[in-house]
This record gives sequence, structure tokens and C-alpha cells, in this order.
Amino acid sequence: MNNHIEQEHPDYTAKSGVWKRYRDLYAGGEQFRENAADYLMRRNKEPNDIYQERLSRVFYENYLGSIVDWYTATLVRREPALEFTGSDEKAINFFGTFVQNCDLRGTTLTQFYKERLTEALVCGKSFIVVDFPQSASPALTRADEDASGRSRAYLTGYNADEVINWSYDQMGELEWVVIRTSWLKQDSVKSFGWKKETRWIYYDRQRFEIYENRMAGQNKSVELVDQGQHGFAGIGRVPVFEVRVSEGLWLTNKIALLQLEHFNKSNALGWALTMGLFASPVIYSDREWNQIVGESYYIQLGPNDKFGWAEPTGGVFTIAAENLTRLKDEIYRVSYLLQQATDGAGDRQSGLSHQWNFSITQEILRSFGDTVKDSILKVLQGIAAARQDQMAIGVTGLDEFDISDFITEAAGAQSLLNMGIESPTLKKQVFKKLALKYLCDSRQEIKNRIASEIDSAA
Repeated sequence: MNNHIEQEHPDYTAKSGVWKRYRDLYAGGEQFRENAADYLMRRNKEPNDIYQERLSRVFYENYLGSIVDWYTATLVRREPALEFTGSDEKAINFFGTFVQNCDLRGTTLTQFYKERLTEALVCGKSFIVVDFPQSASPALTRADEDASGRSRAYLTGYNADEVINWSYDQMGELEWVVIRTSWLKQDSVKSFGWKKETRWIYYDRQRFEIYENRMAGQNKSVELVDQGQHGFAGIGRVPVFEVRVSEGLWLTNKIALLQLEHFNKSNALGWALTMGLFASPVIYSDREWNQIVGESYYIQLGPNDKFGWAEPTGGVFTIAAENLTRLKDEIYRVSYLLQQATDGAGDRQSGLSHQWNFSITQEILRSFGDTVKDSILKVLQGIAAARQDQMAIGVTGLDEFDISDFITEAAGAQSLLNMGIESPTLKKQVFKKLALKYLCDSRQEIKNRIASEIDSAA
């Protein structure tokens, strides 16, 4: 029994519950509804049948998920500009193909990183593994590697709760890491029932090991099923890359408590409004009361008895509604999206205030863009080093979020060129930067060709 592979890092154990809660808050819908009992507060001494009825009527206004998706969609509306320079045409062609299909499933590098950034905004971090196809026999030459496909690097994404154990050295580099994944499997359509299978993958600077749950009679055991050198062994690096946002930019962590407070108060208000529609009868009498009150019934009162209906005055409802509006605005404020609050306050702001609020949002978007660009550069440079490609890699972009930004930048570039600076290198760099940004949605091989033509132009 390889108990060591099942060990969890203390930080993982501490945050596993938090990650589950954040995923429910982000997903909303039926996923949140199924786990609503974990989040809907039960009043002191509240009868169980009342609480269960409130659970059956639960609803969730998901601001958190919309905010996270807005940031990721806005950030990658324009793809990052990737530049591969060098004399190795085969390497440049490989990366052109890799950018269009980075995981061997047809996913572009931009779409892949959109998913990794979304995971990082929800759970604070996500992970990327660079792998190469395995082969039983070693390649004698680089040509053999290319021909057999063993040099075809590809990416696999893992969520924060799938990386269960790790260790960093004094320089902040991973020394080793353990990844755990689980899935349901049915052996065949004729077999009965589904079974849960679990796999552990261990990486260090040189080797990988894969463990799986295996059935031995009635007992389960964790057994080693594969091992060997990974693709980054030649450069002595763990082939795992982390996409992490700072505590201040971890959106879900900033919003979660406010979202839960809004959820409980909005459901309490909804329940009170529903119950307020059914007024309660009130009898003012000194006599013992045992008559049935309701439709198709009548009541008999004495000369001094009184009958009426009790219903709320509505004052507390007004206060609750105002508090919900304030909570919603606070959710947008801590997310740096105050201009998207819809309580009418934004309509009373001046144009300068609107511009200032959105400039703050743009700075946050640029910070996320820097995180993505830094990760892309590290991954691409790691792949190039593992493949022994002799080339330079550049990653720019993800810093403009409106078409007017490009027009402004083009005008600024024209002004720079009009200054008459006699530098062919400067002109080429300006032309390439503008061309790659304008053609951000084109295929990578087209962008590589354009950059090469600009470099070779007189």
C-alpha cells in the first residue's frame, strides 16, 4: 500500500472546504440548489418542516459568477500577440500548430488560458502540466522524435483541488507535486453499475509515477501502474506550472461572504413576502375559541367580540430591500466594477466619474493580463527548452479592452514614427506590434509569416 501518495498538504486540507463553497457560489443553478442546506441559515428553534419548505423555495442571484465570467471574457476578447523569432523554421512551425491546438483536443492556447484564469479567479490558483507522448523505444535523433510525434508537447489543465501535495525549494520552484483525479467508469454497456476510479500522478524534476486504485477481491489498493522520465527531465524541471492571482485580485474570496449574506437576506425577504400574502386571522374575545376559520366556514361572535386580520406594515420590507441593494453595490465595488451597479447611482455620476471608475477596472484587467502573459511565456519557454529549440519568444497584448484603445495606440505609433527617429529596428518593432494586435484573431502561422516579412523588409 503506497500510503505516501495519498497524503495531503496541510494547506490543501485547510482550503478544500473553501474551494467547494466557492465553486457552488460560482456555478449557481442546480449545483447551488442541491447544496443549499450548507448555505441557507436556519433560525434559532425554527421547526424543521418550515426550514424544509424554505429550502424547497430557495433561489440564488448569482452576481459572483457573472463578474468572474465578465472579467475572463473581456480580457481574452483580443488574443495575446505571440512572436517566435529565430532561424529554426521547424520550431516556429511547431509552435504555430501548438497555439491552435495546445491540448491535442483542438483547444486554442487562448481558450485554454481562459479556462485556467477562470479557475484561478474562483479558487485563487490553477495548474498546467506540460507532457509529451510516451514511447516504448528511445528516439535516436531529433528527426526520429519529430517523425514519431514524441516531440509534440501538449497541455493538461488541473484545478486547485486536484493538486493535493507539493513542495517548493528556497527559490520558489516546485521540487515535486502530486495530482489526484477521480472519475466514474463502467467497464462495458453490459456490466452492471458504475465505479469510481482514482489516479495519482507524481512529478519531480526527473521522473513521473502513476498510481491507481486496483481491486483485489473485496479490498482496494493503490498500486504503481507506470513510471519513467518525463519530457522536462533534460532541463531538470517539474513540468507543472501554476497560474496564481494575488489575495487582492482573488475575486471569489473578496465576494463570497457578501454573496452569502445577500443570498440569505434575499431568501428571507422572499419568504416573508410570500407569507405576507396569507394574512392571519385575529380574534379578540374573552371566551374560549374553538371555531374553524377559513373559506366555506363561518364564525359566530358575541356582542363584545372582535375579529380582524394581522398583516405586516411593510416597514421592515423596505429596510430589507434597501439593504439588499447596498449589498449588491458592495459586491460590485469590491470587484472594481462599481459602474455596473444598477441602483441608479451610476446614472447620477458625471462622465469623469464614469471614466475614473472604468480606468480602475482596466488596471485590474491589465493585472490579470500580466498574470496570463507571464504564465504563457514560462510555458512556451519551458517547452522550447525541453525540445532544445533555438528561438526567442515574446508575448504581448491583453492590455486593450475597447476598439478605441487600438485607434489611440495607432495614432500614438504614427506620432512616434513622424518624429523622424532614424532606427529601422524601431520601425519594425512598431509595425509588428500594431500588426499582431490588429490581427490577434488570425492563425498563428499567418502572424508568424507577417512578422517574418516585416523583419526581412528593407
